[in-house]
Amino acid sequence: MATLISVASGKGGVGKSVVSTNLALALAKGGRRVVLADLDVGGADAHIMVGQLNPSVTLTDFLNKRVERLNDATTPVTFHQNLRLLAGTGDTLATANMAYARKKRLMKHFRNLEADVVVIDIGAGTSYHALDFFLMGDIHVAIATPEPTSVLDLYRFIKLSAIRRVVACFLARSPLSDLLSNRDFLSVEDVMEVAGATDVEGREIAARALQSFRPGLIINRSAGRSQVNVLYLRKLLREYVGGDLTLLGEIPEDPAVSQSVRSFLPVIEAVPDSSATKGLLAVSRAIEQLLTECADQRNEETDRPEERPTAVVFSKAEGPPSLPVSAPAKPEVPTAPYLSRPNSAGDPVKPVDGTIV
Repeated sequence: MATLISVASGKGGVGKSVVSTNLALALAKGGRRVVLADLDVGGADAHIMVGQLNPSVTLTDFLNKRVERLNDATTPVTFHQNLRLLAGTGDTLATANMAYARKKRLMKHFRNLEADVVVIDIGAGTSYHALDFFLMGDIHVAIATPEPTSVLDLYRFIKLSAIRRVVACFLARSPLSDLLSNRDFLSVEDVMEVAGATDVEGREIAARALQSFRPGLIINRSAGRSQVNVLYLRKLLREYVGGDLTLLGEIPEDPAVSQSVRSFLPVIEAVPDSSATKGLLAVSRAIEQLLTECADQRNEETDRPEERPTAVVFSKAEGPPSLPVSAPAKPEVPTAPYLSRPNSAGDPVKPVDGTIV
């Protein structure tokens, strides 16, 4: 079963597709069978990044049942044998705004892709499509640039992802389905209070799902001292969302990236000695460790009895204060794997590249 890495951003234009494409190639170069899947419905462009200007088959062929298996909609990438592309859709209004039943069918088939890893490039913004595709992943990666607007949009995206994750847990429980599906929520605590008022067990189940929601952050186009204050952003997420955030790495501003895009190649292939390539490869190494942890966790859960969920206490704060920008923060490793499971505050901090944060 493939491990899914979902890559998203709150704001468009932050280089999400560039990062996704290079990450997929870096993992393929590391010996894994990788599929780069473009789920930016309505704005797919990953095929251009790998030089396939007119792919012979796309996601539309699967959605319209011209091919039966999702794997049959993938095509080889010429510059590496371990990498395949699932080209995106969006060439019609129907595919750009796919119906719920189509989306559920698509998500169900992702686990059956013939790959070790699937890197999913998701459209920017907070539509239901973007949130659901993001939450589909085993490893959740968010991209932001150092600009305050990008950071604020990132915060909003992660907050709404957490709310969507919690609501989805309750929607499977019939007594609360209508109550929760017909309301708008401003915070995770709003969801927990409404659901917990009638179903204490449901609150615990949702708390367990949220406690394991620990997105990874990649800062793209970093330059000089204009860096995101990751520690402050983590503090906000704990207070207002109840989740955590991990810095996976920073990719410097580099003209080599634009040069590689014009060459229809990932920068790690087109300009392997560039500063952007070095940053991307460092991020890839952090992701490699998370993939190993995911595999280990799956093996452990095969033999481990089910654990009782642990409730999480959420802040009742109304909304986030302003997000400052400050000195760079060092990349770090999450305190727990990304697979859904109860996490403890006492989980050990693990090293990346030999450095313990």
